[in-house]
Amino acid sequence: MADKIADKNEKTFDSDSPSAQDLGSSTEVVGQVRDISGFEEQKAALGSAHFHRLGWKRLTVVLIVEAIALGSLSMPAAFATLGMVAGTILSVGLGFLAIYTSYVVGQVKLKFPEVQHYADAGRLIMGKFGYELIGAMFVLQLVFLVGSHCLTGTIAFLNITNNGTCSLVFGVVSAIILLLLAIPPSFAEVAILGYIDFVSIMAAIFITIIATGVQRTDIGVSSDWSAWPQEDITFTKAFIAITNIVFAYSFAICQFSFMDEMHTPKHFVKSIWALGLIEIVIYTLTGALIYCFVGQGVKSPSLLSAGPMVSKIAFGIALPVIFISGSINGTVVGRYIHGRIYRNSLTRFINTTKGWVTWIALITAITIIAWIIAEAIPFFSDLLAISSALFVSGFTFYFPAIFWFMLIRQGKWNSKENLAKSVLNGLVFIIGMIVLVGGTYASIVDIMDGYTQGKVRGAFTCAPFE
Repeated sequence: MADKIADKNEKTFDSDSPSAQDLGSSTEVVGQVRDISGFEEQKAALGSAHFHRLGWKRLTVVLIVEAIALGSLSMPAAFATLGMVAGTILSVGLGFLAIYTSYVVGQVKLKFPEVQHYADAGRLIMGKFGYELIGAMFVLQLVFLVGSHCLTGTIAFLNITNNGTCSLVFGVVSAIILLLLAIPPSFAEVAILGYIDFVSIMAAIFITIIATGVQRTDIGVSSDWSAWPQEDITFTKAFIAITNIVFAYSFAICQFSFMDEMHTPKHFVKSIWALGLIEIVIYTLTGALIYCFVGQGVKSPSLLSAGPMVSKIAFGIALPVIFISGSINGTVVGRYIHGRIYRNSLTRFINTTKGWVTWIALITAITIIAWIIAEAIPFFSDLLAISSALFVSGFTFYFPAIFWFMLIRQGKWNSKENLAKSVLNGLVFIIGMIVLVGGTYASIVDIMDGYTQGKVRGAFTCAPFE
């Protein structure tokens, strides 16, 4: 079945892909055909080389930039809701499932090299409808991610300055920083900032863990952490916590885009194992230790739990990761939209005047929309939860399961060699559906309750975050 689908879709992608002849003839002018064609061929060759410079080590760094940021900041609050036992099991279990589904995504890319973004994989399983549907989900999720980073940047500036000015001002400042960092279109260039990004988040988490531990020792009273879920836990609270953990492992969404820039794509396995294990260790230790030290009163993002002075220091150190990790999502969605608009044009390589003008205009529009989202949903956990429920549930879980059944599997699903993987992918699909339905419901209810009970500031207001 997978082979038949491969043959069927090979023609589809070939018909959409620009040929050298298409590039050479797109702007031909009488009397200048050869000169312009030669110029375009040179630009196309340079553009293609520029966007195929990633090795597996740089891919790991880029994945770390995209993955390890906001997720770690929501883990302690999730542990507080679910309890130490369930929090740890979910953090480790969902982490290994995310590694597996990321492996499936990589297999699809190797089998179908023409797939450049997640939406292209949607075309393989559902044709034009799948391409448009998953493309829309892809764009919305990444814009949500940029918005959530914009929101975190606003929270950080307000915390550092003791609510020194209108929160809308800090929101605009955060959006401008995200815009500037998203302008470089190649992921290989982002990898250079990745080292700063990783050191930033690790230092911020390390400071928060030490500070909360010292504060607990100084108090001299044991923390009220529990191995079990909160006594008054509701369905809504539980699913908000679960979707925040799911959000932490959402790196598969950008994997097709990143692998498309690899010079040796088959080395992706090293990257996803390195990233996955690093994430599991960081998320589990961060969630468990900060929750253990702070107790039920732990906040989200977790840096707020370090105390007034230390949280300012932690947020200051975390600024690079907030903006670098946020900007790469803007770059990914920009590359998808720009490449789709200029599929058969030299402009898609972003190495001409028109290419740069259209690219900067697009990134600006994406950032403005993300800022609007950040101001319209100004509370951290629910923004992550609704994003995870609607989109990450698919990109990380049920879509890879479908990929395996439709594109990767060889032979019958219940054959001896496929039975174990069929059960595993069936379980992954079910988990994705549960997160989609339960998480979306819980997020909507929690948002409505938050506004009704006056727990959050209004949208588009100067009021500080509580």
